[in-house]
Amino acid sequence: MARNTSKSLLKITALSLGIASTMLLSGCDKKQEQITLNIGYQKYGLLPIIKARGDLDKTLKEKGVNVKWVEFPAGPQLLEGLNVGSVSFGEAGEAPPIFAQAANANLVYVANQPSAPLAEALVVPKNSAIKSVQDLKGKKVVLNKGSNVHHLLLKVLEANHLTLADIDVVYLPPADARAAFEKGAVDAWVIWDPFFAAAEQQLGAKVIANGQSADGKKLVNNYQFYLADRKFAEKYPDILKTVVNELNTTTQWVAQHQTDAAKLLEKPTGLPLGVLNTSIQRMGSGVHPISDEVAKEQQYVADAFYQQKLIPNKINIKAAILAN
Repeated sequence: MARNTSKSLLKITALSLGIASTMLLSGCDKKQEQITLNIGYQKYGLLPIIKARGDLDKTLKEKGVNVKWVEFPAGPQLLEGLNVGSVSFGEAGEAPPIFAQAANANLVYVANQPSAPLAEALVVPKNSAIKSVQDLKGKKVVLNKGSNVHHLLLKVLEANHLTLADIDVVYLPPADARAAFEKGAVDAWVIWDPFFAAAEQQLGAKVIANGQSADGKKLVNNYQFYLADRKFAEKYPDILKTVVNELNTTTQWVAQHQTDAAKLLEKPTGLPLGVLNTSIQRMGSGVHPISDEVAKEQQYVADAFYQQKLIPNKINIKAAILAN
């Protein structure tokens, strides 16, 4: 009888330990399921507006996802953060993801805003004698190397039967480029919003060319792309879908509340309301999955950069787009 009792006690103890182990493992699983979405953003654009409004954080928290916002000075640095894993999602223009893909970054295109060809331009000082693109021959033109405006400059020159060899190109980031432009150290500046709007309103800069030709046709698209770490995108497609939905909701709100949106950007950008209102009016409205046409146009930009030896190898844009 005692032997049977001992056996029973051993069975109960083993069963109890098994239940306890299962509970502990379940607790570990729950801890492992805690997801954090690190979003890389810049001072201007839809993402800082979304951050300021706070709706995405609330929506994702209800789904058990924490959001951490990480600020970057520009698209190339943001995509480097994506490449090393410090962020899983972010926004950049056409050029940075091309350079990142050429450097074997493991990114994927998630969505894009419509083209905004009027949101970047080639400008000259208000008292400049330069009246046309042809007048740029032999002149110093400053821009951010490898950015969207690099492609704009190529297309503007091409439309006027000129090449980079016909001008003196100076490569500087926006803040340094503005300083050189103000001092008269350069003759022209190729720049995007909101720096473009600031140059117009604060410096009286004159537009010589923008992303649209004289007959109204687009020279460039100037897309804004939303990108993600490939592993994160493959593992959590529903989270990215929620983010894209919020981006769409936000663009609709911005279209109807432009001044309110501009006010949300005043503090992070340090720019006045008038400048931000102008730049927001030129922003592409709506966020869409990457279409075949957009992929084709992005491939065209990548090929142009390769031809100019701005990237070391040809890349395939479609290889960075997840199959639906």
